[in-house]
Amino acid sequence: MAKRAFRSVLFLAALALPGTAGHSEEPEAKVISEPTFEAHFAPYTELPDTPEAGPGVVDIDTFEPPIEEGPASTSLGSGVASYYGRRFHGRRTASGERFDMNAYTAAHKTLPFGSMVEVTNPRTGKSVIVRINDRGPFTPGRTIDLSRAAAEEIGLVRRGHGTVELALLD
Repeated sequence: MAKRAFRSVLFLAALALPGTAGHSEEPEAKVISEPTFEAHFAPYTELPDTPEAGPGVVDIDTFEPPIEEGPASTSLGSGVASYYGRRFHGRRTASGERFDMNAYTAAHKTLPFGSMVEVTNPRTGKSVIVRINDRGPFTPGRTIDLSRAAAEEIGLVRRGHGTVELALLD
C-alpha cells in the first residue's frame, strides 16, 4: 500500500509542475499578424491625365461608321427551283464531292462549280446563299436544284418546288 501512495504523490507532483519544466532553452516567440483586407490588392496608383488629341485622332461621338454593303451580285433572273435530299445523300456529285443534304449547296446546269448563288423565295422573302457543286436539274422547266437544308431555309420543302430569284455573288 505504501508503494501505491508513493506513486499517487509522484503523479500529483508531476501534474503540478509547469509544462516547461526540464527545458533549459526559451522558445522564440512568433508574432502572428492578421492579414488585412487591403493587403490582398495591389497598391492603387492614379491614372495620368488624358493627353491632348493629335491631328489623326477620330472623335467617336461624331464619327459615322461606313455602311457595310452586302456582297456584290449579278442578277441571273428568276426560275423554278426544286430540291433533292435523302435519296441522293452521300452519293458523289458532278464536282466529285459527296452530296450532303444538310449543307447549303445546289445543282445548276451551267454555272461553274464553287459559284456562290443567292436564292430568294419571293413568296416568303427569305434568302439563302448556296454553293454550286453539282449539275442539274434534269427535269424540264427547272432552273436550280437546292439541297434540302437550303430549300427548308427559304420555305420550298412543303410545295417541293417554287419560283425563285437568283443572283450570282461576286
